[in-house]
Amino acid sequence: MKNLRFSDLVLSKEIHRAIVDLGYEEATPIQSEAIPVMLSGKDVIGQSQTGTGKTAAFGIPAIEMMDPHSKKLQVMILCPTRELAIQVAEEMNKLARYKKDLTLLPVYGGQPIERQLKILKKGVQIIIGTPGRILDHLNRGTIDVSNVRLIVLDEADEMLDMGFRDDIELILKNTPQQRQTVMFSATMSKPILELTKKYLTEPEHIKVIHEVMTVENTEQIYFEVKERSKLEVLSRIIDLHNLKLTLVFTNTKRCADELVERLQARGYSADVLHGDMTQGNREKVMKKFRNGFVEILVATDVAARGLDVDDVEAVFNYDLPQDEEYYVHRIGRTGRAGKSGKAFSFVTSREINKLKDIQRFIKTKIRLSPIPSFDDVEEMRENQFIDEIKKSIDAGDLKKYEHLIEKITDDDYTTLEVAAALLKIKLSAEKKLEAEDFIQEPSSSPRSPRHGKEKKKGKPSSNGDNQNQVRLFLNVGKKDNVRPGDILGAIAGESGISGKKIGEIDIYDRFTFVNVPEKHVNEIIEAMTDKKIRKKKIHIEVAVEK
Repeated sequence: MKNLRFSDLVLSKEIHRAIVDLGYEEATPIQSEAIPVMLSGKDVIGQSQTGTGKTAAFGIPAIEMMDPHSKKLQVMILCPTRELAIQVAEEMNKLARYKKDLTLLPVYGGQPIERQLKILKKGVQIIIGTPGRILDHLNRGTIDVSNVRLIVLDEADEMLDMGFRDDIELILKNTPQQRQTVMFSATMSKPILELTKKYLTEPEHIKVIHEVMTVENTEQIYFEVKERSKLEVLSRIIDLHNLKLTLVFTNTKRCADELVERLQARGYSADVLHGDMTQGNREKVMKKFRNGFVEILVATDVAARGLDVDDVEAVFNYDLPQDEEYYVHRIGRTGRAGKSGKAFSFVTSREINKLKDIQRFIKTKIRLSPIPSFDDVEEMRENQFIDEIKKSIDAGDLKKYEHLIEKITDDDYTTLEVAAALLKIKLSAEKKLEAEDFIQEPSSSPRSPRHGKEKKKGKPSSNGDNQNQVRLFLNVGKKDNVRPGDILGAIAGESGISGKKIGEIDIYDRFTFVNVPEKHVNEIIEAMTDKKIRKKKIHIEVAVEK
C-alpha cells in the first residue's frame, strides 16, 4: 500500500493544524492503514514493530472520536510501562493541542495517586496508563468506565510477558461490550490470539512488513547529544571529517528549513529539500547538490525519495526517524557504487530505546562515539594544512618563493625558523578568528566560519556607551555586497539610534558582527527583525561570546 499524505486523510481542521505544526508530511505505513480503519469504527489488530509511528496511528482516531461536550471518560489506552504511558501522553497532547475541550491524563505507579484523583474529579476524556494503576482506580471507584467507547492495548505482547493478562481481562470485562477495541502487538503469539478472539469483534488485521536492506559499506555511529547542541555537533563533525557532500535528514519540514538557515548563517553551503517545494525547485536544488555547488542537503524522508547521488560521503540522522525502515533508506544514500560511507545519528537521552529498536531491526550494532572537541577539529585542520604544504612541495614551481626565503636566511635565520614562523603566522591567524568571530549556541564551543575570513571595520564608538557593548550577528556579508556603511545606516535608520553609538563592524563573506550599546540591544533587534539590507531579509541575534 502506498503511504498516504496526512493532507489526504479526512481529519478535523484542529488535527490538520497540529500535524502542520509538527511538520509531518507523510503517514508511516501503519498510520496509512490503521487511521482510516479505526475512524470507520472497526476493531483492529495492528501487527507492527516499536518505532513505526503507532502512537499517531491510534492517537489521531482516538482524539477525533471524542465528544468535546462530555467530560466523561471515553478512551482508555493501556501501556506496559510508565515510560511508554508518558511518551504516548506527550505525543497525544501535541496532536490534541487545538482541541480546547479535551483533557487527557497519564496514570501510572510511582506517581502520587492524590494528584491523579484531583484531575479525575474535574473530568478526563482520555486516560493513558499501566494496567495495574488503572485497575487500582477501578477498585477505588475513582474511574467510571461506563461511557468508554474505545480501548487501545499498546504493545500487548509485552504486557502479557510482564504478567498483566489478568489485569487486562478484568479491565476489559468492566467496560461496555459495545465498544471499539484496538490491539497493537509486534508478535501474534497464542495468548495474544486468545485475547483477540475473546474480546475483539470481527477485527481487521493490519500487518506491516518491514523491508530490510544491507548497508555493508557504511560505518554507523551515534552521538548522545542534547537537542540544543545538535547544530554545534553537526558543524564539528562536518569540519573534522572535511565532508564535501553530505545529506542531513530531519523529521519535519519546519526543522529542515530552520536548520538550513542556521547552517547558512555559519557560512556553510547548504540547501533544503522537502514536500512543500515545487518539482521544479526540487530539481534545481538536486542539480546544485550533484554538481557540488551545495555541500550540505537537508531533507525530509518524503522529499529524498528517488534521490540518487553516488558521491554522498556521509548521512546524518539529525532527528532519529519515526520508522526503523526509514533509517535503512536514509543511510543507504551513502556507501554506494562500492565506495565507503558514514552514517551519523544524533540521539537524545529520551531516544535510547528508539535506537535499540533500530539496532534490533537492522541486526547491527551502532557504535557510540564521543562528541569531537574543538581541539580535535583544530588538530585536524593543522594536519590538513601540513598535507597541503607537502603537496605544494611535491608539485614544485617554488622558485620565486625560495628567493624570498633566501632573503630572510641571509639575515642569519635558519630555514627551519623561517618555516616555523610562517606556520605560526598562518595558524595563529586562523585560531584568532575561530576564537573570536563565530556565533554559537548557548554553552557550546566556538568554531570558525567555513567560508571567508577577511575583516572590514566600521568606526569604533568614541563615547561612553562603548564600555558596555554587545556583539550582534547579522546574516549578510561581503557576498551580498554589504559594506560597513550599509550596516551602520540600516541600524541607525531603523532604530533611531545615533550612528555614533555603533561600534566595530566586522564583515565576512556570508555574515557580519557589529558591536552596539548593551542598553539598546533589544530595540535594535526588534527594529531590524525582518528588515532588508541590499535586498536580503535580515536575521539578527546576540552572538554569544567565548
